[in-house]
Amino acid sequence: MEEIESLERTSVREKAYILLRNWIVKGKLAPNQKLKDKELADKLGVSRTPIREALLRLEDEGLVQTKPSNSTQVTPIDFHNALNLYSIVWTLEGLALRQAFDVLTEENIQAMKAANEKFLQALQNNEPFLAVEADNDFHSVYLLASKNLDLCQMLSVVKQKISRLKIYYFNEVKDSFLSYQEHHAIIEALQKRNFLMALEAVEHNWKASHLRIQSQDKS
Repeated sequence: MEEIESLERTSVREKAYILLRNWIVKGKLAPNQKLKDKELADKLGVSRTPIREALLRLEDEGLVQTKPSNSTQVTPIDFHNALNLYSIVWTLEGLALRQAFDVLTEENIQAMKAANEKFLQALQNNEPFLAVEADNDFHSVYLLASKNLDLCQMLSVVKQKISRLKIYYFNEVKDSFLSYQEHHAIIEALQKRNFLMALEAVEHNWKASHLRIQSQDKS
């Protein structure tokens, strides 16, 4: 009985964390919005404990911050930190591609093609959150093929922070469709079994995306 109750508590904590994280990433909880654990608990129909634990996890991930006055709020979107985040991603994805390259199959490439078409459709339908999901699915093919779970976990944390920038980007930047073409370049290089070309294409995709996002910084 105690084991069942423990599992239930774990499930509530995890669900609260996932919901709040998604609300922040999607913008339902806006940048700089104050977060009150009682209000969030009432909205989700849970006690304040899992909300507080979820907020602590989100603070560790840089999605919320606690002010000296002990008020908690959603972290503002930080264009100035974008280069730090993006450089981590293109470096680690390059490592993942190196480790996965020799085992990538035609099935993997077809999965990347399918994800890229979903990405394009989401952009055309003006659905930035779905575009981010499809973009992540595209890159995750070779990440998972690398079999490097530690690397995948590190990238997952960084990409949570990037997701907010990407949603803004796919929603606001007119040339976001260029990412679709850059994905095609990655696929083409993989089909040619040209590692250096594929590595360059992956880096170019992330570096170009960063530059397009950075161009929106009006500060």
